[in-house]
Amino acid sequence: MLYSAWVSFLTVLEGVSAATFDEFAMRFFPFALLLELPLFLIVILGMLRYAVLQNLAPVYVPKRFPKVSCLITCYSEKEDVRFTLQSLANQIYPGDIEIIAIIDGAVQNKETLDAARRHLGAINAMPQRKLIVLPKWQRGGRVSSLNTGRSIATGSIVMALDGDTSFDNDMVYNAVRHFNDPNVIAVAGNLRVRNAAKSLVTRFQALEYLISIGGGKTGLAAFNVVNNISGAFGVFRAEILKLVGGWDAGTAEDLDMTQRLKQYFGRHKDYRIVFDPRVVGHTDVPATFGEFFKQRLRWDGDLFYIYIRKYRHNLRPGLLGWKNFFSHLIAGIVFQIVMPFLILFYSAYLFLAYDPGIVLGILFFVYLVYFAALAVLFIFYWLIVSERPRQDAFYFLLLPIYPFFAYYERVCSVIGLLHEIFNRGHLDTAMAPWWVLRKTKF
Repeated sequence: MLYSAWVSFLTVLEGVSAATFDEFAMRFFPFALLLELPLFLIVILGMLRYAVLQNLAPVYVPKRFPKVSCLITCYSEKEDVRFTLQSLANQIYPGDIEIIAIIDGAVQNKETLDAARRHLGAINAMPQRKLIVLPKWQRGGRVSSLNTGRSIATGSIVMALDGDTSFDNDMVYNAVRHFNDPNVIAVAGNLRVRNAAKSLVTRFQALEYLISIGGGKTGLAAFNVVNNISGAFGVFRAEILKLVGGWDAGTAEDLDMTQRLKQYFGRHKDYRIVFDPRVVGHTDVPATFGEFFKQRLRWDGDLFYIYIRKYRHNLRPGLLGWKNFFSHLIAGIVFQIVMPFLILFYSAYLFLAYDPGIVLGILFFVYLVYFAALAVLFIFYWLIVSERPRQDAFYFLLLPIYPFFAYYERVCSVIGLLHEIFNRGHLDTAMAPWWVLRKTKF
């Protein structure tokens, strides 16, 4: 079988080298599709544009430091919430920082409530820092917590943060400086994996975050087509949150908020959502394949819920603007919903149509092409974007085996999408109680 696989691989290479352009397009188009070529090229060009703009732009020194309100949604962090509170209190930002820790379901989360309250004295004694611990005795979910915190926030800049996420001490400074531009309505934070060393699964996710968030969003932001403001780390003008009425009930509140903000881009063509790789947060990710599967079951199901069930009527250039319209089609619908099914169907077709040896040869060719593209993408990220190049150099060692993890991720995506399509999986999530989700329109 291995000999058959090697012969099949050589045949594929011979076919590629001998094919005319038309033959190549007809016979090897699935490989280009697998590589998500349009999105790949947009991200590469965007990173190059980012590098040029970084070199040409003068060093900006802010002259005003508006008050910042940090809304921290806490549910089951227990003592770990201290890392979030301390990293915000110790920011080098010279303006006022108001830290609002909202403890959802405070009765059953007494450990988290007590841990947050133990920091009240120390943080409130610091100049220009204020900690408010806000217990929500009835659990209402993440959206309920964010809107509760927003109702008492007094800052002109509002950060939506997770209780299990900590931050570089220049995060607030680097994020707020972008709001000197009146057209910037939000900043998407750059997330890194805090528990990367815990297991092989966390290492793979750390590499995924570097490529998809650090590199991918840098490239998309260069063309003002950021696809999502992470729920764990988003920064907004308070007035824009007031305009859209805060966060909407349900799950996937981060992608939901991004969609609602982009509804204004067709009318306000100068509006921008910025991604800055120097605005850094560190979050924990699932440490086992089983935990990872459960997370992606929810994440990928929520993509279908947001793009197809809730906002399918918004997919029009008059509302989103042409750039974000095409971005939604490519990065949202094609890349995240259509592609997983195409990859799985293509794999099944190979095994049904050819002998195992031939299939292995074809898949080896696919692997090499995918690995080459992945390596190019990561090299561009490492050279242009990375703010920790020494630390990130380790992930060159993981690149050769990462395609297998990416395939597993696609399988998880298909299952998550099917779960949402047939079972409305967004109504079965730990992000909010069932009695909250069942009352939403969708």
